[in-house]
Amino acid sequence: MTRGPSDGGQQGADALHGDMDATTAPHRIPPEMPQYGEANHVFELMQNMLEQLLIHQPKDPIPFMIDHLQRDNDYVPKIVILGPPASGKTTIAMWLGKHLNSNLLSVESLIAQEYSSLAADARRHYQKFQTLPNTLLVRLVQERLREEDCVRRGWILDGIPETREQALMIQTLGVSPRHVIVLSAPDTVLIERNLGKRIDPQTGEIYHTTFDWPPESEIQNRLIVPAGVSEGETARRLLEYHRDIVRILPSYPKILKVIPADQPCVDVFCQVCCGQLLKEAMADKSKYGEMIRPFFEKEMAVPDNIIMKVLRQRLDQQDCVERGWVLHGFPRDRDQACLMDGLGYKPNRVFFLNVPFDSIIERLTLRRTDPVTGERYHLMYKPPPTMEIQARLLQSPKDSEEQIKLRTDLFYRNSAELEEFYGRAITLNGDQDPYTVFEYIESGIINPLPKKVP
Repeated sequence: MTRGPSDGGQQGADALHGDMDATTAPHRIPPEMPQYGEANHVFELMQNMLEQLLIHQPKDPIPFMIDHLQRDNDYVPKIVILGPPASGKTTIAMWLGKHLNSNLLSVESLIAQEYSSLAADARRHYQKFQTLPNTLLVRLVQERLREEDCVRRGWILDGIPETREQALMIQTLGVSPRHVIVLSAPDTVLIERNLGKRIDPQTGEIYHTTFDWPPESEIQNRLIVPAGVSEGETARRLLEYHRDIVRILPSYPKILKVIPADQPCVDVFCQVCCGQLLKEAMADKSKYGEMIRPFFEKEMAVPDNIIMKVLRQRLDQQDCVERGWVLHGFPRDRDQACLMDGLGYKPNRVFFLNVPFDSIIERLTLRRTDPVTGERYHLMYKPPPTMEIQARLLQSPKDSEEQIKLRTDLFYRNSAELEEFYGRAITLNGDQDPYTVFEYIESGIINPLPKKVP
């Protein structure tokens, strides 16, 4: 459930006052206008068009804009993935390329192009020096991005740019990624990972002797040790990376996302969770926190009117007004939805995830937590690595089959009314791998809402 920043305009207008005549007073914009703009991506369209005009500065803007609109590629993936050696950036880049049906561009793939004289020059230079001059690498990137498949299906840059100079040169050419992902992990973890890295020369897939060993003996037998994975060589490359990355990051201030690479899960969404909000309010000892405390101590449900006061306080903060918000698991019933709607908090996307009851039981009853490290495991999908850890694992009382049945019954009793209230909600099959579900959600966010057939 999301809400864009467009709704903040009316609040700002209402806040202004003073001696103004009719020509200077802020206009009251009907809510239907920004809703239309959001639903049809008018704001993004105008922003992208203005960016392209300022970057390329064509002599005749009209034909340029027509050509740009006909390309219809403003929303294709344009991603940069950076990270130190052994952080997993190539694996993640390969996964993104497959699941987004986009093009993976790395130094190796750029110099391997068969029909490019520029790539042939780059191969000769790389074979001799094991590196490429900044100008040559950026020209390779520019040449590749002009090809039809990159224009239609977008691109993912793996480990490029390598230096601040390359980043500035790429920006000068008008190449603007929509997302820059930087993976981060302690050097000790990265050195350990690198020593166990193995590569399948046929597919290019990366494996690890400890963390990701292929079960097929045929693949095991053909794996090779990549060059430059010794401890000394890895340490040298890490020093070089740390020197360069601190100069690259300021080039992408608003589209940068740093993700811990030594975590089991990638934190993709920035969620505003009501349960977490209530806990924070209580921890802050605010007036709402004091109202909430008795309900938490008695393990009772917090009344809707108090929840809405805490939620309203959070959603009215500047970051939510400017960047929008994501609510997870809220509203829980039609009454809460009506309260939100009455206060003017209207999500522009609502997603319902459907999962069979058997799958819910399998997912939740087998969850365990290590009380020593706090690490979470699943007895089927992510079992503990040793018997010692398995012996001390604990199950949350909330994950008992009885509790799960109660919560599931309550959800389905309320979901029918919620789906009716949010008539344009999108229902997804949640019984798939998380990456596939994320892909469908992302598609539902970036694409216009489907029109209802009468």
